[in-house]
Amino acid sequence: MTINGARGVNHKIQDRFDLTLECIRRYYLNQQSPLTDVLERNANFFQLFSDFKGYVDYFLLQDLVKTDYEVIKFWSNFDNFETAPLPKDKNEYLSYKSELLDFVQARNQRILNSAINGE
Repeated sequence: MTINGARGVNHKIQDRFDLTLECIRRYYLNQQSPLTDVLERNANFFQLFSDFKGYVDYFLLQDLVKTDYEVIKFWSNFDNFETAPLPKDKNEYLSYKSELLDFVQARNQRILNSAINGE
């Protein structure tokens, strides 16, 4: 199973990239997560970035982490993978959607700035 496949079918992740990034953060800290097995099978890939900050910076994901790179900015409440990750009602969905769209817009701007300015 690939990383993308595993995150898509894992009932604790359900294709949420914020939760996937938390798994990757934990991988670099040698901590367990729902994706530990597949991330460990891809250790050579993750070694390319040296550490979590290197991974985040390479893929321009800074808008999904706090400035210290130690905490993920989750798109909804995070309870250490204990409950289903999908929104439970309309209000949770609207909040999740808003957080996700804010991230996408910020990352798109970061990508544009990087392409134009080499930042």
